[in-house]
Amino acid sequence: MKKGMIWTVLGVIVAIVVAWIVVDVVLKLVFFAAKLVVVAIVALIVFFVLRSLFARRDA
Repeated sequence: MKKGMIWTVLGVIVAIVVAWIVVDVVLKLVFFAAKLVVVAIVALIVFFVLRSLFARRDA
């Protein structure tokens, strides 16, 4: 094997490892953001349900 070929193979391996890490981090951030949105929506629904229940009791 020529020296240039070895560096090319090593470069490809490093590129794959870096891409794997970057994609993993990006997907974790996307899932975390989606989870926050879902939690906020559920919290709003629970808030309005509880508010309507307590408003009926006070009336």
